[in-house]
Amino acid sequence: MTIDEYIQAQDEKIRNQLQCVREAIRNELPNAMEKISWSMPTYWQGHNIIHFAAQKKHIGLYPGPEAVQHFADELDKHGFRYSKGAIQIPYSDALPLTLISTIAVWCRDTGKHA
Repeated sequence: MTIDEYIQAQDEKIRNQLQCVREAIRNELPNAMEKISWSMPTYWQGHNIIHFAAQKKHIGLYPGPEAVQHFADELDKHGFRYSKGAIQIPYSDALPLTLISTIAVWCRDTGKHA
């Protein structure tokens, strides 16, 4: 399965949001390979950098535990729920594309990743 196929397989109401997350990450990680890993869209460059996935009520962003800890204050400002390695972005919220991009770059640059 490709990321295009993954997005097309999701509910029509959320495809655009998933595509926006994809573009935000892809724009910042142009040298990373896109693939499906752990049944999720994944960005890989010698290792998995970051994943995202469609969940029932939110988009899950999976940058790894160090990234979640590093960005906890910013996530709190947005009111997002998060746990070790996972961030929940409700479908009803505006997508924080700048924050998503920043997290992706941090994961790549620090080597602390999903």
